[in-house]
Amino acid sequence: MASPTLLTPTSKLKPLLPIKSKATPAAQTASPPPRQQPLRRHFLSLAAATTTATLSLAGLLPVTPAVAAPDEEYVKETAEVINKVRSTIGMDKNDPNVASAVAALRETSNSWVAKYRREKALLGRVSFRDIYSALNAVSGHYVSFGPTAPIPAKRKARILEEMDTAEKALLRGR
Repeated sequence: MASPTLLTPTSKLKPLLPIKSKATPAAQTASPPPRQQPLRRHFLSLAAATTTATLSLAGLLPVTPAVAAPDEEYVKETAEVINKVRSTIGMDKNDPNVASAVAALRETSNSWVAKYRREKALLGRVSFRDIYSALNAVSGHYVSFGPTAPIPAKRKARILEEMDTAEKALLRGR
């Protein structure tokens, strides 16, 4: 006996029924038209811009530039860091204020690095590179050997040389 699913030479072929679409009109309206998303995004960006402008004009939202620090502030703070590094590494190892001076230098250098490290405009400057390198050397020494350990002469000479070149670069606006 032949199975109805098997094709045999004696079986007659039945015509195939056309496939009907199961999509309903409700399913077709559920998907948004292709232009709805860009219009919504455009509306939201306009609404955000209007709200920001209104709040800044009303004085509720301060208007600040995109740059974190102007050039004058960078020059002033970098000169202060240079002076603090020079005074700290120039202290005598028997001075009772060495530990507090190193702690103050560490706090100052950490805040300077945190403030200016992410500034793309400053990363290529000679002054930034040299100060960053010198601060790294000073901090690394005091972390490794303690706040009262004197800096070796070779390292001290390199740090002071980097401070000099950074100061010259600052005066030139570099």
